Amino acid sequence: MILMPEPRAAVQARPTAEGAVLDVVVPVYNEEVDLGPCVRRLHAYLTAQFPYPFRITVADNASSDGTLAVAEALAAELPEVGVLHLAEKGRGRALRAAWSVSPAPVLAYLDVDLSTDLAALPPLVAPLLSGHSDLAIGTRLARTSRVVRGAKREVISRGYNLLLRGTLAVRFSDAQCGFKAIRADVAAELLPLVQDTGWFFDTELLVLAQRAGLRIHEVPVDWVDDPDSRVDIVATALADLRGIGRLVRALVTGALPLARLRAQLGRAPLPAPPAQVPVGLPGQLVRFAAVGVASTLAYLLLFLLARGPLGAQPANLLALLLTAVANTAANRRLTFGVTGRRHAGRHHLQGLLAFALGLALTSGSLAVLHAVTTPARAVELTVLVAANLAATALRFLLLRLALHHRP
Repeated sequence: MILMPEPRAAVQARPTAEGAVLDVVVPVYNEEVDLGPCVRRLHAYLTAQFPYPFRITVADNASSDGTLAVAEALAAELPEVGVLHLAEKGRGRALRAAWSVSPAPVLAYLDVDLSTDLAALPPLVAPLLSGHSDLAIGTRLARTSRVVRGAKREVISRGYNLLLRGTLAVRFSDAQCGFKAIRADVAAELLPLVQDTGWFFDTELLVLAQRAGLRIHEVPVDWVDDPDSRVDIVATALADLRGIGRLVRALVTGALPLARLRAQLGRAPLPAPPAQVPVGLPGQLVRFAAVGVASTLAYLLLFLLARGPLGAQPANLLALLLTAVANTAANRRLTFGVTGRRHAGRHHLQGLLAFALGLALTSGSLAVLHAVTTPARAVELTVLVAANLAATALRFLLLRLALHHRP
């Protein structure tokens, strides 16, 4: 029996207090026209589709039009709607303020334009309610996502996420989609460490979560671009670049308490796999197969080049010897992750044993073929490929014994 690590506690589905299980924050700045339709549509959807108590918080960050008045009217009309007013601008500032004071165990936010289809909201928060995941994000870049937007925004979005992968080694696919959720216990630990108060807030929060060993759940979404978006693309891009630089410096200098976060929030390591499934076997098989394909192609090319002047058997010996040495070196480094010169001679001798078995199989196959008939070159190559496949399976077993369980 395999014991799995204990998951985070699931959120109580029917809380005894009359509190909300989910708090959806709508950060707004000068949105007096769109705010009313957005909140009413969101409220209607949650009332019909969400089975637990919920709350909608309008986070007004320094609007100069009638947004605050609209929000207060909505709060008076709908008992599940609350209003938080801030004197300074910044989406990140609004989210930090709203999430920090919310009593709900699961916190979410979405943009007021409702570009993301609300049907993605239940699958966004479900893994947080159950304790399976710690954060959840909507992604517009998954294969099953359906997105309608202009080419410029598409290029900018994909370019930004590629930049994050190259500079911060992120594994999540879409940092900027305005459709995210987080467990309140996780937010309480991460929010004090997030410095950005604007659009980079999301990225910084996600990078910290990933580095802390938290599980980030991604939900493919249907997303339609709002043509009336007021985001200043140039200013936002410059702010994002500054944020990336700041995070890179913090990670390099050790300014962030990642060890403490991992110890406090990170998930326990998985138990050891059963003996029938050795550690790393699936990945090793994939890498070994890739090396094997390259080696087989090189072998066939060398055989064809040497077949005319040397004959079949000497050409087979030469081609197999050269590719066997290269194959062992490649598998040593790429498949089994062995670097340096330590035990390199022994490993290559063991690789030569695999070479001898491969030579016996291929030479024997050629000998039998030529004893039976005078084969065409295509038939000869087909037999050699089949013999090489058998030799490859033997080579993997021998190399794994030699390299995987190394001292």
